[in-house]
Amino acid sequence: MNVSEYTVRNISLASWVSIPQQEVTVNTAPKAKATAKKPFEPLKPLRQWMDNLQVRDAKLAHRLCKMIPAQCPFERDIKLFSKVLFHIPPMCKLNPLYDEVVGLRFRALCYLADECGEDIAAYC
Repeated sequence: MNVSEYTVRNISLASWVSIPQQEVTVNTAPKAKATAKKPFEPLKPLRQWMDNLQVRDAKLAHRLCKMIPAQCPFERDIKLFSKVLFHIPPMCKLNPLYDEVVGLRFRALCYLADECGEDIAAYC
């Protein structure tokens, strides 16, 4: 590591900022690598995709506003061809994507109100 010929004392004399004339020691030892592990987030790509999803179509905005309820619904079963795929409990905060889904509905409502000039009172 090359050390510059300019010390803190020389730089402070040439500067208009007043720095006390004392030696300052700087620890230049290499820092140890951080040992903290990154948390395991398997849903992070899906969250980012939902957060970055732009609502630019009125049909899509209408569909999102109809599909995503304004309030937490009661429990229900999600079925496909009369087979129960999964069960949604009434506590929406248990859904790991709850905030992203609510944000997506909000963006759809804002698009309908701001861009399309529609009355969104029916969706609220």
